[in-house]
Amino acid sequence: MSQLAAKHGAINLSQGYPNFEVDQQLKDLVNHYIQAGFNQYAPMAGVLALRQAIARKKEVLYGCSLNPKTEITITNGATEAIYSTISALVGAGDEVIIFEPAYDSYVPSIEVNGGVVVALRLKSPDFRIDWEQVKDAVTPKTRMIMVNSPHNPSGVMLRHEDLAALQEIVADTNILVLSDEVYQHLIYEGRRHESALRYPDLFRRSIITMSFGKTFHVTGWRIGYVIAPPEITTEIRKVHQSNTFGINRPLQHALADYLATPEHYLSLPAFYQQKRDLFFELMADTPFEFLECRGTYFALASYRKISDMGDQEFARWLTREKGVAVIPISSFYSDGTDEKIVRFCFAKTDKMLAAAAEKLVGIEELSPAHSCLV
Repeated sequence: MSQLAAKHGAINLSQGYPNFEVDQQLKDLVNHYIQAGFNQYAPMAGVLALRQAIARKKEVLYGCSLNPKTEITITNGATEAIYSTISALVGAGDEVIIFEPAYDSYVPSIEVNGGVVVALRLKSPDFRIDWEQVKDAVTPKTRMIMVNSPHNPSGVMLRHEDLAALQEIVADTNILVLSDEVYQHLIYEGRRHESALRYPDLFRRSIITMSFGKTFHVTGWRIGYVIAPPEITTEIRKVHQSNTFGINRPLQHALADYLATPEHYLSLPAFYQQKRDLFFELMADTPFEFLECRGTYFALASYRKISDMGDQEFARWLTREKGVAVIPISSFYSDGTDEKIVRFCFAKTDKMLAAAAEKLVGIEELSPAHSCLV
């Protein structure tokens, strides 16, 4: 969709990345460490100062005590953290339960390592997990359950009762939990992020992946981290060492310093909530029907009042004819489930959001004949 947007000169609200500037202080810190000579290989597990800063941050946010030497590893983005985790812990024939719609790296990472994907469908508009369905899906071959909160693409968040149900299901089993928490700070209306780190019994069998790219608007830096108990971390690092080994050193030192000011991440919920609310306000006079967004920087919208096209076709039409690019939600389902919903990314400047809304305010219902021709 980003390529199609570029081809047609469309406003790109499809791919999930901010288009506004990075904090100058953070850029200055990176430059400082480059000029100071921190340009050679970083330790395989990550610069210790950054791992220590992460441990302090998690203790403040979640009340957990982490050992930065044995439980935190810096990775090439959260996607590498996910891949290295699955590659280390999932083998041929192992079943991995995921919930769709799902981030599109999950299935390939499982399948390339010989795992078997067990995809459970989350349905609009609430996209809630049916834990009785999860219990029924567990078999002696179940190796891992993957969860994502706040959830991409729906913006739904796991609640306390969800984590409690998950903890009960995996108790006294060999099942591992991979919790993708890259949008941990993008939460709205003062809600509490229910990380697996809050639940000691659950954390004993959990792997948590997180991202600095999402947190500090630097998706191109490709820097994230994985948190896991020592014995699991040891296995993940075996893959990480052979996969990417060390991550960009000056960035790690800069981020360690930057984390010393909690306001840099504590201010994010209000910042992105303002973006979300502005976008919803700007789009209020369009025929799109928006679903509730509790987290992430994505908003889902039904276009049923506009067209009966399939979502892939509609997304292409919207890009070509109206000049706004979005993501069709069927892309997040392995079976192509199409509920006539598309995803907008509102991590953009106010000016860009206003320009996109202006293009869509005048959109009208398409006739069936028109829908078939585009």
